[in-house]
Amino acid sequence: MNTDPDLVRGTLNTILLETISRAPMYGYQICKTVNAKTSGYFNLREGSLYPALHRLEQEGLLKAYWEQADTGRRRKYYQITDAGRRVLAEKREQWQAFATAIQQVLAPSALPAM
Repeated sequence: MNTDPDLVRGTLNTILLETISRAPMYGYQICKTVNAKTSGYFNLREGSLYPALHRLEQEGLLKAYWEQADTGRRRKYYQITDAGRRVLAEKREQWQAFATAIQQVLAPSALPAM
C-alpha cells in the first residue's frame, strides 16, 4: 500500500510532536523511530522532516540544542516544550474525534429508511 502524501502532510506535526514527547531526539533518530513504529508506513524524508522541525521550533513547540555524540560528531536534538505538550494534547483529541467519525462512515451498516 502506498502512503498518501496528503495524509502525511496533514499529520506530520502530530507525528513529530508525539515522537519527540517521549524523549529528545535528533533527526535521523526521529526518522528511524517513526519508520519502526509504523512498520514503514511513514517513511520520513529529510526534505519534509527538517522544515517541519524548524517550523515547530519557530512556533515554540520544540526547542533544539546541540550535543556531542560518542563518535565526536555534533547532533542537533529536539525537545518538546510545555506549549508543544499543550498543542499535542489538542491534536490527540482532534485525531480521536476524526478517527471515530471516519470509522463510523467506513463501517458497514444498514442505511436508514427513506
